[in-house]
Amino acid sequence: MKVIRGVVVIFMVAVLAEVGEAARSLSSNWKPRLEGGNYDYSYSYCLSWRLAAETNDIRGWRTVPSECLRHVQSYMLLGQYNLDLNLIIFEHIFPYINSIPLSNDGYDAWILDIDDTCLSNIVYYKLRQFGCEPYDPQGFKMWASRGGCPAVPATLRLFNKLVETGLKVFLVSGRDEETLYQATADNLHNQEFIGYERLILRSAANRGQGGVVFKSEKRKQLVEEGYRIWGNVGDQWSDLQGDFTGNRTFKLPNPMYFVP
Repeated sequence: MKVIRGVVVIFMVAVLAEVGEAARSLSSNWKPRLEGGNYDYSYSYCLSWRLAAETNDIRGWRTVPSECLRHVQSYMLLGQYNLDLNLIIFEHIFPYINSIPLSNDGYDAWILDIDDTCLSNIVYYKLRQFGCEPYDPQGFKMWASRGGCPAVPATLRLFNKLVETGLKVFLVSGRDEETLYQATADNLHNQEFIGYERLILRSAANRGQGGVVFKSEKRKQLVEEGYRIWGNVGDQWSDLQGDFTGNRTFKLPNPMYFVP
């Protein structure tokens, strides 16, 4: 019996030593390595950074880490971003829409964000190193004023399903109402977002408000008008936090920038 116990103890020590060595190896691969005088972060670090950003564990970040440029670029352009969108929208949002007990009074509502939810800014952020460069308000305003943002294909299909189902769709964005309303409306129309109930942008009275405060206020106004918000979709946590968020919220991926 003592021999058996001794064998078991030796076996367990060996296993724990192997696990510990594997953990140390993973840890060393995760941390930056000094090669040729420059730090080289592994793919695993950037994967972890993107996960932490998407889950809102990293807050208030201003730029994508420079060492993660290629990671974010590959994610946005090589297919995984679209696969993630498709999973969220077609496998989770669509079934939820089908389960909503709609009324006939015209007050069943849904909220969609615009930038990188309905309309894509990937072309613009390609010029900004996919978020590695600081946000440029004037540069983005010039980009948006051209009205050339392409539709996010999966969200356009979602939009059409919402309209066909009978939900009133409200497009709520932090874009400036005074300077960008017409360009945004034209851009949406040209990309076939046709049939929404209302386009709501940031008015002069809302300037200086954070995203959570601004969007909470607009949702509150809709609820006070009698609308029932069944769903709320956005690429930023500030789209989905605060008051009157709706019965369900759905976060779309966006590792390029953070809106407080």
